[in-house]
Amino acid sequence: MHKGLRIVALSLFLAAAAARADGVFQASITVALPVVLPPVVVVSPGVQVVEDLDDEVFLVDGWYWVRRGNLWYRARDHRHAWVYVQPRFVPLGLQRIPPGHYRRFHHAEWKAAREEEKERRRAWREDEKERRREAKQAEKEWKKEHKGGKHHDRDED
Repeated sequence: MHKGLRIVALSLFLAAAAARADGVFQASITVALPVVLPPVVVVSPGVQVVEDLDDEVFLVDGWYWVRRGNLWYRARDHRHAWVYVQPRFVPLGLQRIPPGHYRRFHHAEWKAAREEEKERRRAWREDEKERRREAKQAEKEWKKEHKGGKHHDRDED
């Protein structure tokens, strides 16, 4: 009889230790998400974000992740219970994302803004290239005019 209790106690202890080793504790939250999630978009290698939600919901290695304040929660399926995860077990890619950065994220708007920025940079590079070309041409003309110490802008007697 005592041996049976020891086995039960040992199995409970090992289960608790395994939960702690995984960094998961049974504290949960409610995340109001639609039954069918909007599309996910890759935001960095291995990290995807679900578009257009009040909460930032990420998908990493088959787990859904959500941040509330400084706390992280995860679930295998977005409709199941969200369980607290200790910070040391949160993927580094998620920890580097600034809070609120992807709230109400719209990939199409982001892509349009990115394309706009690329166009601005391209135009700036073209302007710089033209400015350098003009400066080089002006320098060439100046050297030609001042070649050998002769200055063509003086009246010669």
